[in-house]
Amino acid sequence: MMKTIAAVTAIALLTVSAATAQPARPAAENVTVTSTKSREVLEKFVEAFAAPTRMTEKLSRWEDGICPVAVGLPAGFTTFVTKRMKDVARQVGAPANEKESCAHNIAVVFTTKPQAFLDTIRKKQPWFLGYSDNSAQTDKLAMVTHPIQAWYMTATKDWRGDTDVDNAKGGSLDMTVQGFLDPTRIMSMTMPFAHFRNVTGWRLGDGLHSAFHDVIIVVDPSKLVDYEIGSLADYIAMLALAQLHSLDTCQQLSSIVNMLAAGCDRKVNALTDNDIAYLRGLYKMNADMTLRSQQDEVAFQMEKSLEGH
Repeated sequence: MMKTIAAVTAIALLTVSAATAQPARPAAENVTVTSTKSREVLEKFVEAFAAPTRMTEKLSRWEDGICPVAVGLPAGFTTFVTKRMKDVARQVGAPANEKESCAHNIAVVFTTKPQAFLDTIRKKQPWFLGYSDNSAQTDKLAMVTHPIQAWYMTATKDWRGDTDVDNAKGGSLDMTVQGFLDPTRIMSMTMPFAHFRNVTGWRLGDGLHSAFHDVIIVVDPSKLVDYEIGSLADYIAMLALAQLHSLDTCQQLSSIVNMLAAGCDRKVNALTDNDIAYLRGLYKMNADMTLRSQQDEVAFQMEKSLEGH
């Protein structure tokens, strides 16, 4: 059984349809919000922007260098998209694997039949869809609802560096506990779905942090004919580097995410200063801290990054 992104791209090459796109053009000039960027506004933006992982309730990011691959379009376009992802990663301080033969951990699949592709992933490699507690949740995860959509396979790392891919199954743990009030009383406990973690015991930083393991991004070019490849590459780069809370929310601050949000009157066609500042904050924050502390730190880093803009 193959559990690598290479297996995903192999499936993609068998299922994607040839698609055409507009010629690549330089990304449009960044557009930033003209209203106030007070700390309160930044904190609200950060809180609404990204989703925490299920296992740790913390923000996830790349800790291993990103190594993207794209399929489904002519080589010139796919090369442009993967290069843009690495360029943005370097700009914001995210790790990027510079080896030509690196193991791919981000797969961007351009296909005019996205649901058929996801149905195949659901059947053959459901772990790539992300965390789910049961089959019904997995079915829901496999639904294509946007012209550009991402699925995140995350992992939890503990303070000793041990890594465990996030899933509902866990491992089996049998415990024998001696009674505290009555030492002669012995209790046996069996926990078939336990997760084993080494933690610090500190309230504000338990030593656990979330990291991306693999990311799949599916793009339906038939629904994006009015967008330039530069704009699409920027949108894809954002999804590759951060797990967003919603693709439908019209963000209060100007953001590339608004580009495909229905009914949004703050649309832009390139990564903005706000986007770059957010990603810089995400990759500078203390990954061990609680979600609230992480969000506060990202907002603080955004404030510093946006000074003078």
